Amino acid sequence: MNELLTFVSDVGFPIIVTLYLLHRFEAKLDVLTQTIIELPDRLKDHFNLNDRNDC
Repeated sequence: MNELLTFVSDVGFPIIVTLYLLHRFEAKLDVLTQTIIELPDRLKDHFNLNDRNDC
């Protein structure tokens, strides 16, 4: 029983920290994915706007 408690206390903290960091990382990846998806439209709008200003 004492060995199990020691094992959980030694391994539990790193597991919790890893899960927390993975959760935060996943949220940042979602934002990055959405930004990459929107990038072609934003570039197209930017270049179209610049073409109109050149005239």
